[in-house]
Amino acid sequence: MSKKRFKREGSHKKKQTPSSWRKPRGRHSNARLQKKHAAPLPKAGYRTAKNIRGLHPSGYEEVMVHNPSDLEKVDPETEAARISSKVGGKKREQILEKAEEAEIKVLNSGEEK
Repeated sequence: MSKKRFKREGSHKKKQTPSSWRKPRGRHSNARLQKKHAAPLPKAGYRTAKNIRGLHPSGYEEVMVHNPSDLEKVDPETEAARISSKVGGKKREQILEKAEEAEIKVLNSGEEK
């Protein structure tokens, strides 16, 4: 199931207008008035399915890891580790080695796919 992407009104007209979503607030805005031909607004009906809500795009649930002993709490079948940004180089290497032994997927390992 693909995720619906909402674009900012007028982002296709000007290069300096980013496509990231912002609520239309203009007085005569067709998007704000929810006209048929205008871009759709995010609504509750577009919500993600319950069984995949909050998961990483890879399908795993994210678990934050700060040190190698935290990997013991990770279930390799359903969860993937994300190393905290505060972790330094030495400890990061230790975590990656231990994760490889335990066959745990690390989401921010630094390796390109």
